[in-house]
Formats: sequence, structure tokens, C-alpha cells
Amino acid sequence: MLQSINSVAQRRGTPRASLAVLGVKLCQLDLFAPIRQRVRIPQKTVKYSPIDKLYAVFIACLAGVRGIVEINQRLRADRALQAAFGQPACAEQSVVQETLDACTEKTVAQMEVALDAIYREHAAGYRHDYVADWQVLDVDITGMPCGRKAAFATKGYFAQERNRRGRQLGRVLASRYGEVVADRLFDGKTQLVTALQPLVEAAEQTLELDEGKRVRTILRVDAGGGTLAQVNWALSRGYQFHGKDYFSLRAAKLAGSVTTWYADPRLPERQMGWVTAPPTEYVKPVRRIAVRAKKPNGQWGIGILISTLTPAEALALVGQPRAALKDQVAVLAAYVYWYDLRGGAVETSVKEDKQGLGITKRNKRRFPAQQVLVQLNALAHNVLIWAKRWLTRTVPGAARYGIQRMVRDLLAVTGTLQFDAAGRVTQIWLNDADALARRFLPAFQALAGPEHAAVYLGQT
Repeated sequence: MLQSINSVAQRRGTPRASLAVLGVKLCQLDLFAPIRQRVRIPQKTVKYSPIDKLYAVFIACLAGVRGIVEINQRLRADRALQAAFGQPACAEQSVVQETLDACTEKTVAQMEVALDAIYREHAAGYRHDYVADWQVLDVDITGMPCGRKAAFATKGYFAQERNRRGRQLGRVLASRYGEVVADRLFDGKTQLVTALQPLVEAAEQTLELDEGKRVRTILRVDAGGGTLAQVNWALSRGYQFHGKDYFSLRAAKLAGSVTTWYADPRLPERQMGWVTAPPTEYVKPVRRIAVRAKKPNGQWGIGILISTLTPAEALALVGQPRAALKDQVAVLAAYVYWYDLRGGAVETSVKEDKQGLGITKRNKRRFPAQQVLVQLNALAHNVLIWAKRWLTRTVPGAARYGIQRMVRDLLAVTGTLQFDAAGRVTQIWLNDADALARRFLPAFQALAGPEHAAVYLGQT
């Protein structure tokens, strides 16, 4: 009878048993080791270390927690989930808030170095084969609304929110892999025209881009990073460039040099043509394509694409054969379509993080505190990308899941965890009534590994 009671005491239910499987995997990898080794927060350890509390925020991000205040209900009360991530307990949310507030600029720098180490160890983007294919880096910036009293919260551009205050999040995405290479926080007035260089420099640091790698790296940016100075800076650094011209007046003038306009095969209302004016102001040869479409008022809206790619390279990037070089429409469309694809890369990644990870919901007044949150958000994003890759090896259908579906559905299967005397997870039962549990059971079993924790279907 005593043995039966002890057995029951070592089993706990959790609303996120599938996330617990990921926790077992991350413990095996000791993912947080670089942060423990490098990050120092000027705060005493009473019951929980400062790094333990940062780890709690990271787990909370994966668990779909929006505000830090939700940690009490969504994580602290879920002892099974904490144990799966190697934590015997979780600090109260107000204590976690105090630790974030204790972060300094030095802490932020240490976090960036630690995340670089984690990225280099686990990311596919860092192991990219530059000889075989292009590395594609999409660079963008997005509004992060917050309270008026927050540091560096200024009026700026926030989509569909006039007169709103906030900060701006700059992102560099390794688009072929969906991984965040660098996330950096700026004040609310900052635009890509001033953020492009520090963002690219941060990506250089993370990816350790030498001259040979930069030549095989394409920077794809929107018009915000398309000033003459910014383009020439990128070209002088050896990068390939594919983006829009910053100035609308210059775009209209350059469009006047187009001798023949071609209708877009996919969007007949859009037209394309080669800019024939020589690009003498750039430090390296570029090709320019004018793109125009009618506005509701009947006037032409015009943009200019600037690209260092050859027509053969542009065709290859959109999967067109080299034989299409003889077709001017196909060549023009290749340049335009490949620019359009940035919408499904960096823009989609930001949108998914806002919806799935709630990155706009966790706001701190102190700027270093928010910067640390930004780094933890980026780590959570990448872990979900890596988790999807791990699951896809066994169940290919996992590749279709975005960040929101990963957090909301795939990593939210209820179940029960079994622990040994040392508090380690030995067995995980996923709710057999959940269709996702049944479908992804082989993938979760492979993720946990038989030597770490056995995963079964069972009633909860």
C-alpha cells in the first residue's frame, strides 16, 4: 500500500504534456548553459537564482504566457512542466519582474553573446553551405507599442495606431531556415534607414560572416533600407543586395527611363520594366527594375527594385530554368517575385511571433529589462523552429505548423508525467483523446528519446 501511494505521489498531470517532451529534450541539450555561464545580473540569490528566473520567463514564452503576471497561474502552478524543464520550482511573478528590472546594459551585452553561442551550436543557419547556395538574410523593423512611461517609448510608426507610443523591434531572419539571427530593440522613432547597419553588423557577429561568406549572402530589405548610403554600405561590405529604392520622387524619375512596360503574368494590374538610366551612383554594378500599379485615385504608384543579382541568379532563386533568360517578362518577374517572397519570410515571422509568442504583450518600463525579454523571445522563436525540424524528421506534416499552431495546439496536449526519486521525468502519457497526440506520438517519442523519457498514449 505504501509503494502504491509513493507511485501516485510521483505522477503529476499537466495541461502541456507535449511541451514537457520538448523540455526533456532541452534539458538533454543543456540549452541554457551559455546563459548560465555568461550572464550576470546584479541581484542576490535568496531562493531562486537570477538565471533560474530568466529560465522561467523562457519557459513561459513557450507555454504561451502573455504577461509576466501570468507566470503564477500558467507555470508556477504547473509543477510537472517545471520539472520537465529541470526546474524543481518556479519563483513568484513579482520576483521574476524584479530580476528583469535588475538587468543592466552589461547584462544585455552578455545575453547577446550567450545567444550567439546557443545559435552557433544548434542553428542550421550557422552551418549554411555558402558554396552550394546563397545565404538569404531578410532585414525588417516592426512597431512594439507600450506604455507612455516606458523608457524610449516615443511616437513613431505603428500600423493602424495613430499617435501611439512605443519602441521598434529590428530583426534579421535567416529566411531559408526561419531562424532569428538577430533581434534588437530601438526607440519608437527609429526606422530601418538607421537600424539597417547595426542589425546587419549584429548578424555578422552571430554568423561570423567573413568576406567570403558575405559575397554569398543576400540582404533583402524593403524601401526603408534602400537609401543610396545604405545600399552602398552593404555593397562595400561585400554583400549582395535586393531591395527597394528609398525615395519615391527618384523612383518616379527613374521610371521615366523605362522604354517598354510588361504586364505581370500573375498580377495583370501590375507592370514591370527595366530602368535604362545608368546606375553610376552605386559603388558596384546593380540592375534596377521599375514596378508600377494604379492607385485608387488613378495615379501610378511606382517603386524601384535595386539588385546585384544577375538574371540567371534571379531565375534560379524562383525556380525558373536558365532557358528563360531569353524571355524578358520571365526575367523581370523573377526579380519582382523574389522580392515579394520577403512577405512570407521576415514579415510572417514577426506576425507569427506577435500572435503565437505574444512578443508585444510583455512590456517593461526599463529599457535593459525589455532588451533581455527581446532576447528570450528570440530564443523561444528559434527553439520552436528547431523543435519543428526535429518533429518533422519523424512526422513530415509538422513542417506545416507555424509558431502560433505550435504554441496553441501541438505543444498544448494534456497528459501526465511520471518522475523518479530524483525528480527526473521517466515517462510521459499524452492524452489519447487528442488527435494531435495520436498523430505525433512517434515524433514525440523520438524527441524525448528512450534513454531519457518514454512517451505513451494514455487516459488523463
